[in-house]
This record gives sequence, structure tokens and C-alpha cells, in this order.
Amino acid sequence: MTGKRVVVIGGGVIGLSIAFHLAEAGVDTTLLERGVLGSGASRATADVVRSYFAGNPVSSALAVRSLDAYHAFPHRPGIDLPLRQVGYLVLFTEPEQVSAFEADLPDQRAAGVDVGLISAEEARERNPLIGDLPLLGAAYSPQAYISDTTAIVSAYARAAEQAGARLRTGCPVASIDTRAGRLTTPDGEISADAIICAAGAWSGSLVRCAGVDLPLTEPIEQELLTTDPLPRGTPDIPVTLHAASGLLVRLRGDRLLIGMGYPGPDREAWRREVAVRLAATYPSLAGVALHTAVTGLRDASPDKTAFIGHHPGPPAFLYATGFSGHGLCNAPAAGELVRDLYLDQDPGFDVTALAMSPQRTG
Repeated sequence: MTGKRVVVIGGGVIGLSIAFHLAEAGVDTTLLERGVLGSGASRATADVVRSYFAGNPVSSALAVRSLDAYHAFPHRPGIDLPLRQVGYLVLFTEPEQVSAFEADLPDQRAAGVDVGLISAEEARERNPLIGDLPLLGAAYSPQAYISDTTAIVSAYARAAEQAGARLRTGCPVASIDTRAGRLTTPDGEISADAIICAAGAWSGSLVRCAGVDLPLTEPIEQELLTTDPLPRGTPDIPVTLHAASGLLVRLRGDRLLIGMGYPGPDREAWRREVAVRLAATYPSLAGVALHTAVTGLRDASPDKTAFIGHHPGPPAFLYATGFSGHGLCNAPAAGELVRDLYLDQDPGFDVTALAMSPQRTG
């Protein structure tokens, strides 16, 4: 044991990964969650873990490392996870999209991503639901899997507790005093030798309390939709993104799970736009009824890359936030990096790419 008490704020998949990795390393760890575990961005995912993030090789590198960890879950922390390989397909309908993919490809390959450009014909073979789009080609990565976010949250929580971490739910943090190493909660003040903010959509005010200026956006509400049951014989398809519209679809049982950006203030108008885009991209699904599948608040950074950093103490202050919807795909790596930053170990990753800099303010 290090003899020092670390408090992690946030009980989503990021905070739980951090708590597990710290406790496993012998650190006295307490996690505080304002609601129930996994009740923020972690409940509004498509249950997809993948490695390819277009134009963002840093997130891709975190995701490659995280995928390795997810595959190793049966051995560490010793819990089986569902991982059904389906692949990830990105449809290009504009020449600029193809050019951007080709320019990005060397960095993606350097990050360890298995991705390549395939023809329009091969894209339609992989996803026969695609209609008569002006398809120029597609990016295809086999490194995409359907998993279960709830199972991942539960696995990390169980493993963290088994390693000695204390998980306190229903315990929101109102303020942080980093000079004194104190956190204010409804249950009173808690002291810590190090504080780690992994509070997702609630991180902005907390990092400001700690004197850290991160350009996090206001919390964004994510909504995923689902269809009525699809006709029997509907083919299995990769997770598919239409690059021009942002329409993302995957099969979930006998239904389609659908995302397309953020609803904004006019939710009904957004749903109508989703229906229009769905019909244009997949004509056989025109007129299918759409229903809310899940909603949740999400954090975001200007460049859609997480902020992970360390302000030495005492007391030390660390943060892992701004994952911009990549949290499930980045969580194992994030936990490892925060652990290594706290313990002053080599993380085996260029963490300067995740630090705050003028280039990352948007």
C-alpha cells in the first residue's frame, strides 16, 4: 500500500477503470458517484468498442490499447465480457472525405489501427441495406465489437472492490479545495492526498474549483433511437457511419440502434431529420417507426480527444475527462494512464498529446 488516500470523482466507466487500476496497484482508493454507477454517459452508449476514430489518431491509439485490455478481461480482472466482432464501416459520398481518409491513414496505421479503403461494391456487400447512394468508397476496420457497457461497468466495479477500493454512490461532490485536499459532499468533508476528476459531464465546475482551466463544453444530452422489429431475414451488418450526415447504425437484436449527432433544443425536428436520413441511406427502412432507446449526458472537448493530466501536489490533482463519446472505447487505457501518472511511472504513451495546450482550445 502507498499509505496515501486517493479519491476518484465519477462512477462511470472511466472513473471505475481508474479506481480498479489504482486499487490493483495497492493505492488506498475511494470513488464518489453522484447517482448510481454508470448513470451518466456510460448509460448512453451504443455498446460498441472500436479502434478507428477518423482524424483522431490519439483517440485511436487509446482505443487500440483499450481493445487489447477488453480482450484480456477473462484474465485481468478475471471477468468474461461479451465481444462480438462486427467491424466498422464509414461511407464516403464526397471526394474530400476520401482525400481526408488517405491523408489520415499513415497516422492511424502508426497508432495500430487496422483500417483500409474499400470499394463501393465491397461496402454494399458488407452492408446490403445501403441504398442507391453516390457512394465513392468506404473505410473499413475489422476492429469493432458489440459488447455490453453495463457489464463493463459492473466488471470494473466488482474488480475495484475486490482490490480494496471503496465505492460510494449517491454522493455528489459540491466543491474541491485542492490547497487543503478536501472535497465537500452532502455527507460532509472528505480529505485526500490526491483527487482525480473523472466526472464526465459534471467535470467542468470541479476542475475549475481545482484551478484547472479546461475548455470543456456544457453537458450535452445524447440520445439513441431504436426501430420497431425489422423484417425476418434482415442481414447482419457492421456498425456503419454515413460520413456526410453522421448517421450511425447497428443491429441490436431484431431492431436497429441509431445515433446522429445531438438532438439539440428541438428534439422532434431532430427525430424527423434522422428519419429522413435513414430513409435516404437505407430505403428498405423508410417509414419504420423510431423510438427513444436511451439518453444520457456527455462531456466533450473541442477536438474530441480526452484531457488526461496531472498537477503534482501535495495534494495532487489529476483529471480524465472530455472523452466526447469515446469513453467506452478509451476506458481501460485511461485507467492505466492515470494510475501511472499518479505513481510517477512510465505510461508507455505520449501523455503530452492529452494535456491542455493552445492547439487544443478549438
